[in-house]
Amino acid sequence: MNRQRASGILLHPTSLPSRWGIGDLGDSAYDFADLLAAAGQRIWQVMPLGPTGYGDSPYQSFSAFAGNPLLINFDILLEEALLAPSDLADAPILPDTAVDYGAVIPFKQRMLRRAFARFQQGFADHLRPDFEAFCETQASWLNDYALFAALKSANGGGSWSSWDAGLRSRDPAALDAARRTYADEIAYQCFIQYLFFDQWLALKKYVNDLGIQMMGDIPIFVAYDSADVWAHPELFFLDQEGRPTVVAGVPPDYFSATGQLWGNPLYRWDVLRERGYDWWIERFRATLTLVDIVRVDHFRGFAAYWEVPADEETAVNGRWIEGPGADLFEAVERALGALPIVAEDLGVITPDVEALRDRFGFPGMRVLQFAFGGKADQPYLPHNHIQRCVVYTGTHDNDTTLGWWRTASEKERRHVQLYLGRSGDDIAWDFIRAALSSVADTAIIPLQDVLSLGSEARMNTPGRPGGNWTWRFSLHQLTPAIISRLKELTMLYGRYVEPAPAEQETDQVDEQSVYT
Repeated sequence: MNRQRASGILLHPTSLPSRWGIGDLGDSAYDFADLLAAAGQRIWQVMPLGPTGYGDSPYQSFSAFAGNPLLINFDILLEEALLAPSDLADAPILPDTAVDYGAVIPFKQRMLRRAFARFQQGFADHLRPDFEAFCETQASWLNDYALFAALKSANGGGSWSSWDAGLRSRDPAALDAARRTYADEIAYQCFIQYLFFDQWLALKKYVNDLGIQMMGDIPIFVAYDSADVWAHPELFFLDQEGRPTVVAGVPPDYFSATGQLWGNPLYRWDVLRERGYDWWIERFRATLTLVDIVRVDHFRGFAAYWEVPADEETAVNGRWIEGPGADLFEAVERALGALPIVAEDLGVITPDVEALRDRFGFPGMRVLQFAFGGKADQPYLPHNHIQRCVVYTGTHDNDTTLGWWRTASEKERRHVQLYLGRSGDDIAWDFIRAALSSVADTAIIPLQDVLSLGSEARMNTPGRPGGNWTWRFSLHQLTPAIISRLKELTMLYGRYVEPAPAEQETDQVDEQSVYT
């Protein structure tokens, strides 16, 4: 990664304003990028961009390569004549402060099918060469994913493990028959992937032209009910019926007496090694087409991971298994060059994980909400930060900083007040100041903290089965005063790069105001 000091904002696109019930890749995304630039921010961090399943979590996607059709903007489709105004006349009234997935999903699917129908009728025919080129260049993953999605639709959304035996086992004759039977649905699935990639890459170019980098996520594991596992069963520990024999989790610790049983199938690293880690190379290649920097979730699993028998009800009876280690990243770097990776190294990290991270120069993470209430050697405290790390006030799995403060122990609160020399009356911005002033090369702030929001704006509560990933904001909440305040602190702590002279703003910030 670039070692120049920088800062940015964590905001998933679903949280953007939009009149269609969920944040998308339309005008509000461009407006948000403009506001980032105005505030001197140089990174926009998002979560995984794949199609989501049960629970609507971006970390449980139907594909490690596909994009989420819910992010497709309809206004752009109207401009392209893929939708007519009459198509949207029956749009439901959807909330603008949260995502109601139960209402949004059928509505967006209905509109996307109308767009595809119009495309088949010859509307927006100027897009056809690009669409055909997309299908050809992305065939290595798109063909399997489109068939998977078509079969999933034909089976009422059921997991691939519930399909007919020939389809579960990918019998060639059964697959050929399915491709003929569901040819139209397969074409539709390819088409909406084209729309997503077309809109996302246009947004990314705009963001990059503003001098802002996109940071995205690669979760180490994939969902069992995914095109990845169905299309590549040889890469996972599955039995003859296609069921996992062992699954992922984390062992019991201070926070959970039974550990965490995630349930994701585990990789057969021996098979991947024999194949030169081809699937992982392509996964990194695809992700680095969509984003500039990759945060690798659960990085410690590449050094060693917690394996749990699939029939266990908790993660207690698991064991540590050695991961691929440096061998994987050396193979990926040989294929793709130096990797712009941030290693998610939160929690109890052992020396082998640190050695793997440091061998490749990957920056780790520091989260300020984890820093207080202990001793002076706590690594998340700002005076213990190093340059090669990324400091966060909190992550998508944390409460907002204001929400955390309201429920923090008296010991934590007192430590914060002594350490920061602040009362805590403006705790979100106290933490923002601490993050931006850190020696860490990069500081990332969730937008909820910039807006000083409480627990009502929390994005995810781990372990909660529903109600996550719904938070949204309005652009008017990012007032000129907030933008100016963020820019001031960004300048004060050396994370701001002046624009080129021709683009320089005339209303410079009052230098005295940063000391008030």
